[in-house]
Order: sequence, then C-alpha cells, then structure tokens
Amino acid sequence: MNTSPDAGCIRVAFTELTELAAEGVGGRVLGCSDDFFAPAENLLKPGRGVFIADKFTARGKWMDGWESRRKRVPGHDWCVLALGLPGVVCGVDVDTNHFTGNFPAFCRLEGCEAPARATLAQLERAVWRELVPKSRLTGGSRNLFACPAGGRVTHLRLRIYPDGGVARLRVYGEVRPDWKALGGGELDLASVVNGGSVVTCNDMFFGPKDNLILPGRAKTMGGGWETRRKRVPGHDWIVVRLGRPGRLTRAEVDTNHFKGNFPDACWLEACLWRGPDGPDVFEPGCDAQRGKEPRPAWTTVLDRVKLKAHRVQRFTLGETGRVFSHVRLNIFPDGGVSRLRVHGRPANSIAPASAGTAGLRPARPAT
Repeated sequence: MNTSPDAGCIRVAFTELTELAAEGVGGRVLGCSDDFFAPAENLLKPGRGVFIADKFTARGKWMDGWESRRKRVPGHDWCVLALGLPGVVCGVDVDTNHFTGNFPAFCRLEGCEAPARATLAQLERAVWRELVPKSRLTGGSRNLFACPAGGRVTHLRLRIYPDGGVARLRVYGEVRPDWKALGGGELDLASVVNGGSVVTCNDMFFGPKDNLILPGRAKTMGGGWETRRKRVPGHDWIVVRLGRPGRLTRAEVDTNHFKGNFPDACWLEACLWRGPDGPDVFEPGCDAQRGKEPRPAWTTVLDRVKLKAHRVQRFTLGETGRVFSHVRLNIFPDGGVSRLRVHGRPANSIAPASAGTAGLRPARPAT
C-alpha cells in the first residue's frame, strides 16, 4: 500500500504499533553502499526531517535524511540496519519528505534473524526474506507498505533503485524478546524492550501514549505521556499490555520533567485478559463494554497515592500471588507521566481459558 502525505485522515492500523528501528530504542545503521550527501544514520532519527533552504556542506546541499550520489554505473544503493527491538514487522514507512527531485524511483526491503552483534560480513551469509517487494516511491511523501505475516526479524536491508534520498525509515511491528536470554527472574514486564505495548488511553494531547514505556528516562517533558487540562469531572487513564503475563511485585511512576503539570495522584489496576485486546475492549462506554460479552475485570494492585514533581516514585504492589496480563494506570485528574515501570516475574505457562477474566473480581478505583 502506498499513500500520499496528505492522507492524514486515513487510519493505517500498523502505524499505531511499536517502532522497532528508531534511534530512541537502540536501532542503528551498520553500513550502506553510499551516503555521499547525507549519512544513513539520519534514517532512524525522530520526526520527519527538516529542510533548511540555505544550508550547504562541502559536498552540496545539506539534507536531513540518507542521500547517495547520482549513480553513473549499473546497480543500486542499499543500507543495512539492526533493529533496536527485534520482532515481527507488520508495516513500514519509507518517508521521502523534502526529497522531491532526488528521491529513489523504487525501494525494496528485506529482513533476517541473526545475532545482535552480527557484522556486515556475517549478515551477507544470513537468510534474508522479502518484506516489501520492489515498489515505486513517491517524492515528498510517506510511502506506507504493509508487510506479510512472518517470523522474528533482527536486521533489515533497505534497497533503493537506483540512488537518491530517503528522509526516514519507520518500521512498525510487535516486539518479540528472546525470553530464554532474559531468564525467569524479575523484569520490567511493561517495558517495550520486553514486549510491552500501550493498548489505548483516554487522552494524549501533549505527549504520545507510547512514550510511557520507552527505555531510559525522557530527555525532556516532551518525551513522556501528557494529557490536556481537564475541565470536566473524571480522571485520565492508560492501558498497557505486559510483554508476558506475570506476578507483579513493584512499580515505578516517573514524573521526570513534569513540575507544574504532574498528576496529583495515581492508582494502578491489573487484569488477566485472554481475549482480543484491541482498544475498544478497554474503552468505557463502547459497544464491547455495554454488551453481554466477557470484559476485563480490574483488580487494584496499588491504592491511590499522592505524586510528586520531577522524580521516580517506587511502590510495592499487592496481589503478588496472582498472574496479570494488563495494567491500567489511572492519574487524577490529568497531567504528565514520563515513564511507568511494572516489575514482576513472567509466568511461563498459564492454563488456557475462554476469553474472559478467569474469576478475577472487579475492583473499585481508590477514592
């Protein structure tokens, strides 16, 4: 699928999944055939790239992307990168923003599974499979391509035909950690690094929901999850699917950089949900909630507590003997949270059950 940059009103579901290759989650470029005008490392930087009309270098026009020289011999250019978060690739965005007379005519994307520190020479011997066939690109646009269902990928190879510039490469999918390597000890089960993902939230006006479970601490206030100022009764909330169901022990709520806009209080709930977990399942008032179908039953694992500005706050959780698959962070009444950490021991096997809550009792939010 290929869409124009003006198709912002069209929802492309895979773009709501986790970014696997971004610089911020550890993605890195291992090598490329040519980056004469602009380095390939720019592909993984945040944003869509900027254009500065009067900025030039000793080699020509400065461009915020990866750009190779004009090819005068047969062949094409390529770039190999390591995913920061290995997983299943569901779709990609080959963004040619600001590249209008110098974008590639076509692109192709391949993936493979290899050791994390594999060299370019080792990757030449890897088994590569096609994720995006050779496809035409449009200049100055987000070129979106869905990928067929496949296995775990650790490295990608982007081919451009024959040469030119690409501003950004966004790789969307589902994280697949190496659970054998992680072992069975206590982990941050909510972290995107360990397969956690944000399912939905009621508001993310100032800061994207997915920031909440990124690795490390945010560099600025813009690196967290932040809601708008609430002018009606109620509170804000966000639901995280754990990387693996587990027994939860402790949590960290980090309000780093949020000083005049941190929430007054928070509480944490959890559930064991084996059914489909699309956003509608957790949205109060939607058809799935009003119907007779089984729905998540939340148990409070952290009672309502006061929060402080610009600091990590650590809490011991209750219900430590039970297995949970999702958590819901409630903040009162609104504001910003930089990071949420939910530590616990993964449950390696859970008896199969019908979609529902396996007898978990609903819990009323703390007041």
